[in-house]
Amino acid sequence: MSPEEIAAAVAVAAVVLYAAFGGADFGGGIWTLLASGPRREAQRNALERAIGPVWETNHVWLILLIVTLFVVFPAAYAAIFTALYVPLFLALLGIVARGAAFAFRHYSDRESALNQTALQAFSVASLLTPFALGLSVGAVTGGRITVVDGAVESGPFAGWLRPFALMCGLIGLLVSAFVAAAYMVPRTEGDLQDDFRRRAILASLALGAATTVAIPVAFLDAEEFARRLERSPVIAAMALTALLGLAGLAALLRRRARLAPPLAAATVAGVVIAWALALNPDIILPGLTIEAAAAPSITVKSFLYSLPVGAAILVPSLLLLYLTFSRDVFTAGDAPPGH
Repeated sequence: MSPEEIAAAVAVAAVVLYAAFGGADFGGGIWTLLASGPRREAQRNALERAIGPVWETNHVWLILLIVTLFVVFPAAYAAIFTALYVPLFLALLGIVARGAAFAFRHYSDRESALNQTALQAFSVASLLTPFALGLSVGAVTGGRITVVDGAVESGPFAGWLRPFALMCGLIGLLVSAFVAAAYMVPRTEGDLQDDFRRRAILASLALGAATTVAIPVAFLDAEEFARRLERSPVIAAMALTALLGLAGLAALLRRRARLAPPLAAATVAGVVIAWALALNPDIILPGLTIEAAAAPSITVKSFLYSLPVGAAILVPSLLLLYLTFSRDVFTAGDAPPGH
């Protein structure tokens, strides 16, 4: 692999990690909105307690993706943020609003009007961001963004309002809902665990249906990307992803709680990797390739040399954080998060 291809793999890894970790945060907001039944408040309390220690940290993977694009693929960075500034602004707005709403909900009286308003804002923002990011992925893939000599000529509304992009937005929502529910299964007990197990099963089935429907939609609306789905490595990746999804569904049905999170994360990783294999060697379809978008070789190599140094500091810290707080198990009788 060339240095540019290795850097592109780093960007794909960042997308995988953000979907698996940041997606779970957004999914927590989705299930907060959809909490129902006699344990509605217990569901919301468990989600807030699970999200609380890590919700800011998970955005580090989005930062890694943006920095990789900015440093290594500046032409792609400029084109993406020029062509898709509307959905990306909506995604950023959702991230900021969600964080503020989460803080207001945590520190205000649970019965106050401010708390209820914060709950609504948190839930809506948790829907907005993964949907807007999914729109952006679909637009980059769909073949409607035209870049000529580094300038975007297709305008700010090209691509992301198309059927394929809208389908990718829906997949972004379902990915978030699926991983959040699956991660909560081993972190809850009793009837509360059954609530999240049922939600994980429903989200798994919906995600499988959406990713399947996305294929004929791609043939209708994103022809070049659809043709690339017929490549052998892409077919193999999609088949493996389907098997992982079925294994995760079986684990949920058989109440194998500990297997649900890793299988859910692996399924989501498979979806992202299959997409990346189909997009390769481009960053934006049509025609902005990894090689054409890359910075000078010295910049790419310097980035790759510095990456292990940062990882040596960051990864152990994140592992300690995740392992420390993933031990908490929640029940329906737990009090709401307080000051």
